[in-house]
Amino acid sequence: MESLDTRLELLERRCRRLQSVTFAALALGALGVGVALLRPMGPSEGGELVASRLTLMDSQGRTRATLSAQEGGEGGLVLHDTQGRARALLGVDASGSPRLRFATAEGAMLAELTVYSEEAPRLVLGNNGGTEFFSVGLMPDGSSRLELGDENGRPRAILGADEHGAPGLLLVDRKGQPRAALRVSPKDDASLVLEGQDGEVFRAPSSVQ
Repeated sequence: MESLDTRLELLERRCRRLQSVTFAALALGALGVGVALLRPMGPSEGGELVASRLTLMDSQGRTRATLSAQEGGEGGLVLHDTQGRARALLGVDASGSPRLRFATAEGAMLAELTVYSEEAPRLVLGNNGGTEFFSVGLMPDGSSRLELGDENGRPRAILGADEHGAPGLLLVDRKGQPRAALRVSPKDDASLVLEGQDGEVFRAPSSVQ
């Protein structure tokens, strides 16, 4: 008849074997879950990681980059500074227009480049408060336009060319009223119009309307 010590020793051996089997099963299960997460979601060729949002964090746990796709069709990559604040964006909006944007730590726009209708790029620069003071762009009809704004973002000088390439310069006062216009027509006729505060108008040539 086995002694009590012998029986306890056999029981301990069986427990150790059971623990080993359990740990091995858990390890295989975890490996299977990891493979499933990395497996493409749907038909694909080659290895892929498919997700609607991906976040990269530094060693301090701060968000440094996010790559996401929205249900409305928007998607983009956002880069964050060392404090986790969004500073740069490369994305595509719901209409399909690509955009590159740089911002201050408070989120105010400093520079933005957008392409509309696949053929109309526009570059905008802003001050530290986010007010636009410079913009230049090409319109879908082939015309171009450059604007210089004041401290409130109101356009004060507008330089452009129509769809035929005829250039023109327009100077505007603080109330938005045109005060000086210099233009060359598509037929290469030049004209100048100046308007004073008292309403007096100077035109050259005098036949310009």
